[in-house]
This record gives sequence, C-alpha cells and structure tokens, in this order.
Amino acid sequence: MDSTTEIREPQVTVIPAKPKVDATTGQRKYKRVAAYCRVSTDDDEQLTSYEAQCDYYTKLINNHDDWKPVKVFADEGITGTQAKKRPEFMKMIRYCRQGKIDIILAKSVSRFARNTVESLQYVRELRSLGIAVIFEKEALNTLEQKDEMLITIFSWFAQAESESISKNVAWGVRRSFEQGKFSMHYATTLGYEKGEDGNPKIVPEEAETVRLIYDLFLDGMTYRKIAEALSERGLKNAKGNTDWTHSNVASILQNEKYTGDALLQKTFVTDCITKKVKKNKGELPMYLVKDHHEPIIDRATFNRVQTEIARRTSLRKPSKPDEKGKYSSKYALTGLVVCGECGTAYRRITWDDKNGGKVPVWRCINRLKNGKKFCKCSPTVYEDRLHNIHF
Repeated sequence: MDSTTEIREPQVTVIPAKPKVDATTGQRKYKRVAAYCRVSTDDDEQLTSYEAQCDYYTKLINNHDDWKPVKVFADEGITGTQAKKRPEFMKMIRYCRQGKIDIILAKSVSRFARNTVESLQYVRELRSLGIAVIFEKEALNTLEQKDEMLITIFSWFAQAESESISKNVAWGVRRSFEQGKFSMHYATTLGYEKGEDGNPKIVPEEAETVRLIYDLFLDGMTYRKIAEALSERGLKNAKGNTDWTHSNVASILQNEKYTGDALLQKTFVTDCITKKVKKNKGELPMYLVKDHHEPIIDRATFNRVQTEIARRTSLRKPSKPDEKGKYSSKYALTGLVVCGECGTAYRRITWDDKNGGKVPVWRCINRLKNGKKFCKCSPTVYEDRLHNIHF
C-alpha cells in the first residue's frame, strides 16, 4: 500500500427505523399515552402547580411523533394514600383495563401512589397488560425495570413521607387543642354560623329547633319520634333539609358545643393509609374548652339530658351479653316493670282471650326470649291490674 494514500474517516448514514404499521389498516401505529397528575392540597399555589403539570404533559406527549395523547388524568386536593379516593386515578385504571392506554407518564412514584402495597399492585397489573408506567424523577420504566426492588424502595419512601406529614399535622392539631384553638364544623352543627369576628354566632331559627329537640326529649320522646315530629313540622337540619334521622337527633342531644363548651379530640385517625377514625376512649388526651362561645342550651338542661340518656339506656336490660339496652316511649309502663327474679325489664304483649279478643299482658323479656332455664318463676301480669296499682 502506498504510504501516501489518504485514510478517510468512515461515513455513517443513519437509516431511521420504519414506523410501526397496523397490520389490518396499513396505517402508522402510535403509542397511546396518558399522564397522571396529583396535587396534595387545594390552595392557590398548588392549583397553579396542577395546571402547570397538565400543560407540561400535554406538550410532552405532542412532541413525540409516535405518541398519541389519550388524556391527562388529574386529581386535585385528594389524598394519595388510597386509590379509591382518587376518582381520576381509578378512571385511568379503567381505561387501561379497556385497552385504551399503552403508556402512563407520572412525575414521581409519590405522585402515582403513597401506599406501597397499592403502588406495587397497580404497577404489576399494568405490566401484565403490557402498559408501561414511566416515573420521570426516578427515571424508571416499569416495563424495562424487571426487578421490583427499586419500585418497592421508592414506594416505601413515598409512604414514609406521607406518614411523616400525617404525624406532623396531627402534632400541630394537638398543640392547637392544648391552646384551646379549633375550627367549628358549621356545616354539621345546627344553630351556629361563622360570625364576622370569626367566632361562632347563633342562628336564632336553628337555635329554636335545637331547644325544641331538648324539650321533646325531656318530655319522654324517643330519638325516632323526635325525628318524625321535626320532619312533619318541616324544620330543617344542619344539611338544610327536613329528612331527620335517629342519629341526627342523638348527635344534637350529646353535643356539648350547645352549652358553649368544646371537648376536643373525641376521635382520632388510626393511620394515614386507611384514614380510619376511632372514638377516643382514653388512648389520647382530650381537651375541654369551657365558655368558648355563646350557648344555646344551659348546662343544667344539658346535664339533665345526659342523665336521661343514661337512664333510658339502662332501663331495658339486654337479653344477650353483647346486646345494647333500648328504650321505648310507646307505653307508659315501659321500663317501670322489672322482673323480681332476674332483674330484666318486662315487655307488653297480647294474649287471645276466650271471647276471641286481645288481652294486654306484661312478661319478663328474659323469660320470653330465653325460656324458663334463665328465668323460672317470673309471673305474667295483666295490664289492667298494673294500671290500678297506686304507688
């Protein structure tokens, strides 16, 4: 070879890959791409972030020649710890199951899910459907990442972050309680509205309804009877309708806020994943704030009602160990006649007489339900005889 021969650099020509073509239609085949966005709160700054995310992913999808946009799914101000509480997320999963999506884009694992179990569950399901989830921050593609270890680690960090935030929020709330600060739930508290000074203000018409409930209860009416009476009169509850229920009435009769006081931390959230609310039975401290706002019910009346609630609960003894006591105002003698042998209350029933009529009698509930084995000698008492007794 001539030493003077010039050695040329090799020339490389890129031959682009042929676009995928649908075998049936002969048209170019695109990847159907969706994006999922989520913001943690609903304040103005976060909503701006939400809009920016939607705009970002719309442009990103349109910049890829082989990508076809499906939809940007976005949940605003919704918790990330449970998928069922994120409607747009669940809608996206339905799209995937219906074969409408090939790729899902997400900013990070924590935006996709903060529950490690659910995160892995959906990633696995989508992978089995041939759908890739691309997490930008972690640079992960679930179809390419065969080892689940990284996804598990990132999901665990996301869940740990959520738990940490939850604990910080709970700590802040408890510090506020210690200082007697709390927010009144006006939407569920009949009789009050937020005043111009930010404090609870009495709504006169609603307050009259509250006072009526207390009066009717002390007159002997049951929760259910009171609810029926309120509905018949067309009086509105806290939701603004006349559909009163047993629980509506019970809640008002046991709410100390009507005395101007506030008992704080009566319930608490067990964990940030399930969001299960549990009644505080001493697991955590409670805080009583006295004279916080103007009362609708005086304390003496409120205390009388609580005593009456306890009395009615204990009047009719349960026939089973785990059965709660009940009270009925249908008959004047209810709760007044008690079995001398077993201590269970008597119940009014009717017997057939010789003339084909009905005779009201009172019998031990324990004897009626469980037989002579549990109450051998309780007598049957005719109602007319009871009415003739003078105390």
